[in-house]
Amino acid sequence: MVQNILRRDEVERATGLPRSTIYDKIAKGEFPKPIKLGTRSVGWLERDIAAWQKQRIDASGVAA
Repeated sequence: MVQNILRRDEVERATGLPRSTIYDKIAKGEFPKPIKLGTRSVGWLERDIAAWQKQRIDASGVAA
């Protein structure tokens, strides 16, 4: 099964969070950890970001 991988700029656009906030939330265990793609590159599984977004929506009490 092929998984879509989002690069950091795509994650920033999808979540509305800047890079520093993403990495701060990762350090606090509040955001999915990236997967290593290469020596200096990382990405996030699209399904992990979608699940995080759903969790945030559910927590807000706003219907999706």
